[in-house]
Amino acid sequence: MAIIEIRKEIQKSPVEDEVSALIAVVRPILLGLLLSLKKDVADRLGGYGKVELFMLARNRLKGDGDVGVCYEYAVHDAVRRGDPKVLERVEDALKKCKVPGSQLNSILFAAEKNGVLALIDTARELITDESRVLTGKKHQPPKLKTHIQGLFDAFHKQGARLALPESINGLWKADLFLGTTDQDRWVGTTVKINALQLEAANGLRVGIVPARYGKSDKIVKDDKKNMIVCPLPYDGSFVETFYHAWAIVLQVFNADCELPKEVHLPTPAHRHVAKELVSRRHFPVMDIIEALEPLAQPHLLDTDVAQDEVDTGVVDPAQTLTKTVIAPVSLPVPEKAA
Repeated sequence: MAIIEIRKEIQKSPVEDEVSALIAVVRPILLGLLLSLKKDVADRLGGYGKVELFMLARNRLKGDGDVGVCYEYAVHDAVRRGDPKVLERVEDALKKCKVPGSQLNSILFAAEKNGVLALIDTARELITDESRVLTGKKHQPPKLKTHIQGLFDAFHKQGARLALPESINGLWKADLFLGTTDQDRWVGTTVKINALQLEAANGLRVGIVPARYGKSDKIVKDDKKNMIVCPLPYDGSFVETFYHAWAIVLQVFNADCELPKEVHLPTPAHRHVAKELVSRRHFPVMDIIEALEPLAQPHLLDTDVAQDEVDTGVVDPAQTLTKTVIAPVSLPVPEKAA
C-alpha cells in the first residue's frame, strides 16, 4: 500500500501588474531604511514607530540603510509573501542543500541593524524547540533556539565566537535562515547585492545574489566556499523590480517627499507608486508599510494537500510508502465576451 500525497499549488491571482509588484518591494525597502536610522535619531523623532516619511528622508544619512541592507529585507519579504520568481530559485537552492520539506519560509536575522532588533517579523513564531540548522557536516544538526543568543553575542563580540560549536562558528554572519516549516530544518543564508562580497563561513550554506545583467542565473555549488550560490533573476524579474523600487524611493526622498520632476521618474507606473508615497508623507513609516500591503501583489499560490491510497500489493504497514506529487494549477482563462 502506498499513500500518495497530492500537493496542488493553486494560482490565487493573476501574474502581477507593474504597480503592485513595485509596491510589494517598496514596503521592505522602507522598513530597511527606517531600521537603519541611528537609535538616538529615531528616539528624538518619537521612536521608530512614530518616524514620519518626510522626517526619515530628512534624517537619513548617506550610507544609512544602503541598498545592500534593503536587498536583504526585500529577499526575505519575497519569500514570506510567496513571490514565485524567488520561491522557485530558493526551492532549488535548498534541494541542493538536502533540506527536507516543502513549506518554504524565511527568518530574518537582523543582529547588525544598529542593535535595534535581533530577530524580527517571523522569528518567534518560526523558531521552535525542534528547529535545527543543517550545516552540511555529518553530525546531529544543532538546534537553532539553543544557539541563537550565542549568534547575537558573536556578531558584536569576537570573544563570544569561540563559544559556538565549530560547525556553526561563522553562522553569526547569516542574514537569513531559509528553510521549511513542515520539517523545521533551516540553513544559514547570506544575502549580498554584490556577488564578489560572498564570504565562506562555517554554517553558511546558501548565498543569494542578483543575477548579472544578461548573464546566466544558474544555481551552482561553490566548492571553495562550500556554499550554494543562488542568483535571483534580473531581466523583467525580481532584481529589476527591486532596483526600480529602490530608485523610486530615492527620488521621492531626494525631492523631500514631494512628487519628483517627470524627468526624474518618467515612467507612469513609477510615478504612480511615487504618488502613493508622497500622499502619505506626514504619516509614520510603519503605518505606511501597513497601509500599502493591500495594494501590493498578494500571494500568488495557495497549497491544497490531499491524500489517496494506492494498492501496491504490500500488506505490511511498516512497508507503507508515502510519496508526494506536486501539481501546479493555473487560473482558468476568462471567456471572451460574445
